[in-house]
Amino acid sequence: KMSSGAADLRQRKKQNCTESDKMAPEERNKENLKLGRSPKYMLIQRFAKLFFGCLAAVTSGMMYAVYLSTYHERKFWFSSRQELEREITFQGDSAIYYSFYKELLKAPSFERGVYELTHNNKTISLRTINAVQQMTLYPELIASVLYQASGSEEVIEPVYFYIGIVFGLQGIYVTALFVTSWVMSGTWLAGMLTVAWFIINRTDTTRIDYSIPSRENWALPYFACQVAALTGYLKKNLNCSAEKFCYLLVNASTYTFMMMWEYSHYLLFVQAVSLFLLDSFALAQTEKVHEVYRIYLFSLIGGYLLQFENSALLVSPLLSLVVALMLSKSLQMNMKKSAFVSRLLKIMYIYLVLTVAVTLNFLLKMFIPHKENEHLLKFIEVKLGLNTTKNFTMNWLLCQESLQAPSQDFFLRLTQSSLLPFYILVLIICLFSVTQVIFRRICGEPLKETVKLEDGRIGERPEIVYHVIHTILLGCLAMCLEGMKYLWTPYVCMLAAFGVCSPELWMTLFKWLRLKAVHPILLALILSMAVPTIIGFSLWKEFFPRIMTELTELQEFYDPDTVELMTWIKRQAPVAAVFAGSPQLMGVIKLCTGWMVSSLPLYNDDDLLKRNENIYQIYSKRSAEDIYKILTSYKANFLVIEDSICNEVGPVRGCRVKDLLDIANGHVVCEEGDNYAYSKYGRFCHEIKMNYSPYVNYFTRVYWNRSYFVYKINTVISFQS
Repeated sequence: KMSSGAADLRQRKKQNCTESDKMAPEERNKENLKLGRSPKYMLIQRFAKLFFGCLAAVTSGMMYAVYLSTYHERKFWFSSRQELEREITFQGDSAIYYSFYKELLKAPSFERGVYELTHNNKTISLRTINAVQQMTLYPELIASVLYQASGSEEVIEPVYFYIGIVFGLQGIYVTALFVTSWVMSGTWLAGMLTVAWFIINRTDTTRIDYSIPSRENWALPYFACQVAALTGYLKKNLNCSAEKFCYLLVNASTYTFMMMWEYSHYLLFVQAVSLFLLDSFALAQTEKVHEVYRIYLFSLIGGYLLQFENSALLVSPLLSLVVALMLSKSLQMNMKKSAFVSRLLKIMYIYLVLTVAVTLNFLLKMFIPHKENEHLLKFIEVKLGLNTTKNFTMNWLLCQESLQAPSQDFFLRLTQSSLLPFYILVLIICLFSVTQVIFRRICGEPLKETVKLEDGRIGERPEIVYHVIHTILLGCLAMCLEGMKYLWTPYVCMLAAFGVCSPELWMTLFKWLRLKAVHPILLALILSMAVPTIIGFSLWKEFFPRIMTELTELQEFYDPDTVELMTWIKRQAPVAAVFAGSPQLMGVIKLCTGWMVSSLPLYNDDDLLKRNENIYQIYSKRSAEDIYKILTSYKANFLVIEDSICNEVGPVRGCRVKDLLDIANGHVVCEEGDNYAYSKYGRFCHEIKMNYSPYVNYFTRVYWNRSYFVYKINTVISFQS
């Protein structure tokens, strides 16, 4: 029964494809004859529209990539810097990613370089790690292959090639958003407005300014391509060749996205929930939605195999949801289709899927050994107020700006650029229209095969409904965590631009208002051109001078103290030395010198998180002996103390590193509502600078400047006072 049902489904799809291919030209020819236009004239017009739209999309992407490159040069003076000074601009986890790219290029062969990364024992002391799996280094593998295979060694320096690829991907990101808005609205004017809003709100749409090698800067362009292809794939009355192209592009971009970012399956889970809701209300072709589910399934399996059997993908909520959806649909198809059972299944479908998904995920986590980050679950508990903790790592994460609720400045910036008001307007109109469509479906009214402009039913277009649900879900996440705004704001730009440029949206509004004085179709067409044009001119007048000022202003990023520290390490420290200090500084030391370190700024490994907490004790109120035991347990030879952390004066007192350590160590006493730090030992980073016993017995200062103090950890302890 299943095989015959599947065959019938495929046969219907083929028939629908061929029928739409045959009917579309006939309908267009009849319409053209009524308007007195020849088919040849219409073909030329369509080709011209497509050509200039594609040209505008590609040009927008290229100009954005050039803009990023120019801004980066003006900010860091990259071309006039020495290699060491350039590398210092990579901070935190960015430094680690770029350091492995350097190691791949230095390896005698690509195969040898990959082997050394998968069996890496030269980065973290006392640990051999698979860096490719743990840090998702597939972007660096691809970049190194392209650099060597293209013969770019004699043409361009490795760092320029690396950041050039990232800037190029950002250009593709913008192009994909342009195309998505164009496909939805039917006019590339929407794409131009999307790009304008994206660039003007760059502070809230991308992290490219702060962290070029971060995984999301490599991955999100592929997700944007997937969303663009999915938008086209969900459209009704799509001809066969276009549908196949969109299907293949969804396949390729979904898998690539999953390989580029370790958290990609969570974002795909949000997308899958959007498609699930779309299908539950029968607002899209079920077979298309289930084809996308199969793409998720194959991408998860492929990712699991190529990511060294990454068990996190097997216990991911995406896999559980997709399997539950497919099982529930199979059960629904195989049951006898009586009217009562059919209605009952529709009512129970959502409950059944959620129950199966939660149960399956629980069972998978029970039987599949995995290293899922438990600290993430604890973080969610504390964030939601379900628990409290004194744990240093948890409180440190809660203090990060990206993991806090968005500030008022964020909404103010979106309002000043007119993005937020238009997004809310478009969202309200679309939501009301979708609600009307759902109510009609409940009442048994079928969806129209083709929605015409005069119908004013924008909520019947599946691709529009998908984007409405998707932006609402991402928006809910962005309201909880500011870091999620980089996922939400780009699609806010796209949806708002589509709305103001879409005659269908204006027509939907006029249908409700029941305009009679002016012809609604004519007014909708006029507004869909006039409103975006007015917005565009106002944005040009207000923001274009600011953007040009950014590009003409010569900024200077120079950190002489860090340069001096790295130079001293390369000249004076033994090759086998192990350095200890804050994880962010250790990442820079690893990149600039190649020396082994005791910790890294990575937060997906419980052992590394514990290391970071232990080594941060150098800024706590603990004894010299305690600190010495901690450092020697990791085979550290040198300790680097940063004056900026030791004497930190943060805007939020309880979020300074030393405050969090005092809370975790129980060195805080509460009296009459005020917190006081108390311990029988002074703060280690202050006391060690005094050069008295017992600190000089364990540590010997070997270098210092205004920002850093370097101490050699003594192997033979002298207890002379």
